[in-house]
Amino acid sequence: MTLDKHIIQGLSAFTTKTLPSGEFEKRMISAGYYEVGSAPAQSGRMKVWWSHDTYPRLESIYSFDRKVVITAYHV
Repeated sequence: MTLDKHIIQGLSAFTTKTLPSGEFEKRMISAGYYEVGSAPAQSGRMKVWWSHDTYPRLESIYSFDRKVVITAYHV
């Protein structure tokens, strides 16, 4: 639950520790990111990878039901 601790290139800083997935995905798509894959993560969570034509690839971690984004960071 550290979404507010990371800087995502192309997006304004997050001010909350988590974010509803719909809002997060809308921001990502508006900034030119697109989803390139997903896989199970630790503790039953979901890992989603995002790509952008200019910025480095991004990894986001969702709750098990994929309704909440817990954190996201460039990899």
